[in-house]
Amino acid sequence: MSPSVTHFDRSTLVAHARDSIVRGSKSFALASKLFDRETRERAWLLYAWCRKCDDIADGQDHGGTMQGVTDGQARLSAIRVLTDAALRGEPTGDPAFDGFGLVMRECRIPDRYAHDLLEGFALDARDWRPHSEADMLRYCYHVAGAVGCMMAVLMGVDPEDEATLDRACDLGLAFQLANIARDISEDEAVDRCYLPEEWLVEMDIPPGEHMKPWVRPRLAILARRLADMAAAYEDSARHGTGALPPRSAWAVLAAAGIYGDIAREVARRGEQAWDHRVVTPKLEKLGWVLRAALQVSGRARRWPVVTARPSQLWTRRAG
Repeated sequence: MSPSVTHFDRSTLVAHARDSIVRGSKSFALASKLFDRETRERAWLLYAWCRKCDDIADGQDHGGTMQGVTDGQARLSAIRVLTDAALRGEPTGDPAFDGFGLVMRECRIPDRYAHDLLEGFALDARDWRPHSEADMLRYCYHVAGAVGCMMAVLMGVDPEDEATLDRACDLGLAFQLANIARDISEDEAVDRCYLPEEWLVEMDIPPGEHMKPWVRPRLAILARRLADMAAAYEDSARHGTGALPPRSAWAVLAAAGIYGDIAREVARRGEQAWDHRVVTPKLEKLGWVLRAALQVSGRARRWPVVTARPSQLWTRRAG
């Protein structure tokens, strides 16, 4: 466990956040290196808070295997108390929360996005499951789209620039849809399911039976549907990079490609998608870094900022 930080020593908080992203996400750690130093450090601080909240909620240590927690409401309460204290500028004794408070003040990120994210944890704490596709997308907004909006403001986007924030929200949705597709088996192991009940009924999959071997062909169809949705949101998100500084656009485009490959690989594997955890190999990640650099040079021509979205409006107003 990291030592407590009882004052806002920025270098210490940044060092803790850097270690957190290296341990928690190799993909995001690589993409973050493409930012300028100031943006990179701020992205680390925001990531460390997101990672710590997730770990508290699911009984994890920088991701990994979830522990089927039985005290979800108590864990949620602890997250809320620490987050609210950090937002007020009070020391929490936890570097992840102290660093979060610091970056929120530095970038003037609206507090509502943090509260929106916590609503996603609240859904999990009460064993919520989506009934419809709209429910699933609303959950995706809370646990990932809101973070996309926070990252956009962190990168310098005006909090009132709704068109660009919508694009940032789209990227969060794309990431979470990829997560849902990849983690169906892991979620089932802790009695969670983020596939809409309406989808399961459509495929004639009985409740709680979606990981049975005989259901795999039907499950693969739903995974491809998730991958297609993720691709549409990923494509929409690229239209927002025209509003970002070049290095920030480079990092965003690289992350989009790297994470997008997860959904694409799940779809490609079909019925075998959950035999082994899907990851994007390092060489392919580096390939996306190079492709993203080329994309940045042509982004004004290819991806002008537009207002059209691939689906309904799942923004910070979704709560």
